[in-house]
Amino acid sequence: MFSETQRFTQWWLWLILIGVWASMVYSIVTAPLQTDAAAYVSFGIGILLPLLFWQMKLTTRIEAEGIFVRFFPFHFKEKFFAWDSISACYVRDYSPLKEYGGWGIKYSFNGNGLVYNVAGSVGLQLNFKDGEPVLIGTQKGEEIKQLLVEMGRLIESVK
Repeated sequence: MFSETQRFTQWWLWLILIGVWASMVYSIVTAPLQTDAAAYVSFGIGILLPLLFWQMKLTTRIEAEGIFVRFFPFHFKEKFFAWDSISACYVRDYSPLKEYGGWGIKYSFNGNGLVYNVAGSVGLQLNFKDGEPVLIGTQKGEEIKQLLVEMGRLIESVK
């Protein structure tokens, strides 16, 4: 019914990652060969960190049986949220930095629960009958909202 795949596309993030990579390459080219373990570790991090961000993706699917989310490479399989476990389901604006401390897989200690996001400030809020709330970031908030209305699953809650 609905599917969305998101990646980290922020220009400033890639500027930082490429800057780290470039500085590592520069230090390797200009510095004498070192056998220090710290040099190998920092080289590995400088190479692997951009590759990790390149591979990361957040996939969200909304189906008749529920909502599926996967944050690759951290989830080996999709997380499933069945409709009958959800007490509220709606699209909302949020502040990634203020509410969750940034992007990625984050936990809010002020009662907002868990978030899966890679960019933007719109998310699909899931409140559960039992357990912590989950927010799934999206770039297609209006499309999700329209689908939830059509499915009869848009359930807004008032805090």
